[in-house]
Amino acid sequence: MEQIIATVRGLDGALVLLPGPEGDFPEFAWGDAFFYYAPDGRIPLNTQPYGTVVTKDYPDDTACDLDPRDRWRVNIHVDRATFKELTGEEPRSTTRPRDYTSTDTVLPHPVYGPLGWLCVVNPGERTADTVVRLLRDAHEAARARAARRQDL
Repeated sequence: MEQIIATVRGLDGALVLLPGPEGDFPEFAWGDAFFYYAPDGRIPLNTQPYGTVVTKDYPDDTACDLDPRDRWRVNIHVDRATFKELTGEEPRSTTRPRDYTSTDTVLPHPVYGPLGWLCVVNPGERTADTVVRLLRDAHEAARARAARRQDL
């Protein structure tokens, strides 16, 4: 997890939020990480992160069983073509049964898959390079969206 966070921190214009007790974030977010393109160092308004790391189950998101110690999940927003390439399905048409508790496997996000989000529980040897590539691509897509908004 620390390697992924460090990789994103190294991207030009990246903002990595790590909520904890010292900030204004809800306690439930403590221990998680949120990735934005924000060269000014401020959380962008009206923009969702392009990637996250979560370290626990959320009330509406328990399929990956993240509550046991040493389980965590990276979540990445991807384009439609990448989603289909890695899952074999369109984001809004994911119907195949999946074991969301499996580790080191690229899967549609169990809740946000229809919106183009992929996830990997405990990335390892099989998926670490893919996760880094997807995060770099998501960062670049967020940078391009920010540039388009400035041009409006």
